[in-house]
Parts: sequence; C-alpha cells; structure tokens
Amino acid sequence: MINSLDKIIADVSQEIETHKTAITKKSIGTVVEIRDEVVLMEGLDSARYGELLNFGSGVIGMIVDLTDTVGAIIFGNYQQIKQGAQVSAMNEIFSIPVGEEYIGRVVDGIGTPIDQGKKIFSKVRLLVDSIAPGVIERQSVDTSLHTGIKAIDGLIPIGRGQRQLIIGDRRTGKTSIATDTILAQKGGDVICIYCAIGQRRSNVATTVELLRSSGAMEYSIVVAATSSDSAAMQYVAPYVATTIGEYFLQKGRDVLVIYDDLSKHAWAYRQISLVLRRPSGREAYPGDVFYLHSRLLERACRLNQKHGGGSLTALPIIETQEGDVSAYIPTNVISITDGQIVVDSDLFNAGIRPAINVGASVSRIGGAAQVSAMKMVAGKLKFDLAQYRELAAFAQFESDLDSETKKFLDGGARMTQLLKQGVHAPYDLAHQVVIFWAGTAGYLDSISVNKVSQFEKEYIVFLEAHQKKLFTEINKTKKIGETAEKTLKSATDSFMKLFSEQ
Repeated sequence: MINSLDKIIADVSQEIETHKTAITKKSIGTVVEIRDEVVLMEGLDSARYGELLNFGSGVIGMIVDLTDTVGAIIFGNYQQIKQGAQVSAMNEIFSIPVGEEYIGRVVDGIGTPIDQGKKIFSKVRLLVDSIAPGVIERQSVDTSLHTGIKAIDGLIPIGRGQRQLIIGDRRTGKTSIATDTILAQKGGDVICIYCAIGQRRSNVATTVELLRSSGAMEYSIVVAATSSDSAAMQYVAPYVATTIGEYFLQKGRDVLVIYDDLSKHAWAYRQISLVLRRPSGREAYPGDVFYLHSRLLERACRLNQKHGGGSLTALPIIETQEGDVSAYIPTNVISITDGQIVVDSDLFNAGIRPAINVGASVSRIGGAAQVSAMKMVAGKLKFDLAQYRELAAFAQFESDLDSETKKFLDGGARMTQLLKQGVHAPYDLAHQVVIFWAGTAGYLDSISVNKVSQFEKEYIVFLEAHQKKLFTEINKTKKIGETAEKTLKSATDSFMKLFSEQ
C-alpha cells in the first residue's frame, strides 16, 4: 500500500515538473451599444484599426473606429449580439486566403464562396487593406488592354495598370462596357475580377450567367456584395476584390478589376460613418470619402520587371444624376483616376450604342498604350469626331451650310455609325483595325449613312473569306506593314465593286 502511494506521489511530482504552462494575452472588451450593423465597445485597450473581433456564435467583426469607444462593423448577423456581452480581440488584422482556387468562383464581400462550390483553402493570406506599391516598384503604362469596343480601343485607349473611370447616368450601358471588356479577354492572359457593390441579386446572377455561357468564368472571379447584403459587406467588398487581384499581380500576371459601382460603395461607407457619428462633410458625406477611394484605386499599377512586371488595371464605375459630373463623388474619383469614359444618356436614347461621349471622354495615358496598327488608322479620328459633335449641335439651327461643312458633317455621321456596336459582341484587334482603315481611307464617302452598318458586316465577311491570313498577321504583329496595307487596299477595292452593285 505504501509502495503504491509512493508511486502515485512520484508520478504526480514528475507530471508537475514536466508540465509547461503558457500564458496567453487576450484583449477583452464589453459591448456598450448596438446600432445598425455597428457595435460600440469599451475595453480593448490594445486593439488596432482593422483588427478582427470575435463576438461568439460565429459572428466576426472588424474595428473601424478608435475614439472614446471602439467601433466595429459586423460580418454576420449583428442581431445575435447582446448589450453587455463579452468580446475578444483575435490579434489578427483582417486578411483573406488568396490563390488560383478563386478563378471561376463567385464569392461574397469577405471572400467566402457563395456558388455552392467547395470551400477555398489556401496557405497564402494577404491583408485586405494594404498599402499601394511605391513609385520605385512601378513602371510607366505602355501595354494596351484590349476591350473589344471600337470606340474605346480606337479613341480612348486603356493601358494595363491604368485606372479608367466609367461614368454616366443610370441604365446607359456602363456595366455592359465593363462586362464586354471581360469577354474580350477570352484566349488572352488577363485575370478578370468583377466586383458588384449594392447591385440587385438578379442583376449579379445575370452577369454571372453571361460570363459562364461565354466561357469567361474560366479566367474570371466575381465578388458580390449585393443590395440585400449589409453595409459592412458592401464597404469591404472592393478591397477584398483588389486583394484577390494582388495575389496574381505579385505573381507577375495581368489583372483587370471592375468596381460596379463606387457610388454605392460611398453610400455604404456614409451609412457606417453616420451611425458612428463621425462628422459629415459637404453634401452630408464624410470628409474622408476621397481617402476611401484613393487608397483603393492607388493599388492599381504596373510593376517593373524587378518586382515581377505584373499589372492591375482598375475600371471603377460611377453613377451620375442627370449627367452631373461635377457632384461630390464623381469629382473625387475623376481626380484619382487616369481618365474617364463618359456615357451620355442623350446618345443612348438616340440609339448610339455604346453611348460614349467622345468629346468628354479622355485617357491620360493616351497613345502610349495603343498598338501601332490602331495608332495608324485612328490617330486623328477622336479630334474629328469631337469637332463633328460640336458642329452638328450648331448646324441643326442653320439651314444654309456651305459644301465643305456639309461634307464634314456627312463624314462625321458615317464615322459615328461605324462606332456603333452590339452588346456582348467584342471585336478582336484585326477586325477593329480594318474597319477604321476603311473609314479613314475614304471608302465610306460614297455610302449613305443608313448603309454603314450593312457595309461593315459584309466587309468583314468578305475579308474573312478572302484574306483570313491578313487578320492573323495584324493580330500577331499589332502592325500594318506596306505589304499588308497593299493587300488590304486591293481586297477593299474588290469588295467596293461588289457592294456598289447591290
């Protein structure tokens, strides 16, 4: 009995000596007040901005305000949280897993799959609100991003790494321009991310189905924070989309991110700010709404070869009211971006689709990112079309016009018709180039305005049948050499004889 007792004492002593205890430091707070999707807490003295909080029952929050109390937005059902409940800091700044597994998936505003596919596992995690690459890491934008839209590729070229704003009134085709740009990347090397902010679920579902049916989901990712999601989800969604894109950027790949749209993003941020009782700025918006979008869009860039040579191109969308681009949010985003594509409701209602106002639209990168073939055929076209629009506005009040003015107006009307394009039907480079070449070489001068669309369709079919190699050469070299131009001229002359006989 004594031996047995000695053995037990010896075992216990050995266990005490070998057992190592660890002290875990935890920051604990108490819920003071619950407002609409925002929780205010006391305690959490060592908490940091952007740190995740655990409210229990699977409810997670993120700190967005550090004043007398700590304010956090909630990712989940905030109604489960009770006043006086204990909350603990997770000692982790908001980050998400990133990787190739996201391609072809639809995820919510915090990167969780919502497409009934398998869960995304990745060892690589990136901070959602990270600092944009510095000047030393960047290089100038000099490579074209093909959009498949004639009016953009010819007149307002977009470069890889650029921030190009799409701005216009509601229901004027802004989203169509963005989605057509995604469709145009098929067979290319660009990863596309479509971020829906505050859109209807039905609209997002339609966009996803379009991408799936067109085979575009093979290189695309959809981040959806719909109108039925919380303001917190809509607030973080564009940062999450950019973070997913930055994984590919750091791998040296080219990424396109579309934010549809940042007006609703600002509304979500305003809602959070007003609930937190932050001071309002002009037009009842918080004074830091400029910083909200600048720290997002500044992450778009083209890295130099030392840092992989990848690019992240941003196409933010902004909705205007009655075409007012001088309002608070539009002017903010215009000042952040490298140019804007202005979509005009008057042109849209007149049947000109896409309804791009060439005179008001601009790309500050300009021809630096345009391929030489497009420069050659569309160099002077933007200026002429802008001049035509102004002259046409005055000409409607003048009945007696001289022959030169009439000729210029007729030419402008034909080129405007030539820029028309069906929705979800992007053109490849070669098709765009030959169409512009025919227009600027004077082949449309003898054709009535209402026959321009017919000319374009039949012209493409004719060249496809007789000069297939020419399209292949232009797409490959991005140039029109002397031999190629002679071949194109000869083929166009032959086509014109057939077309004039109709």
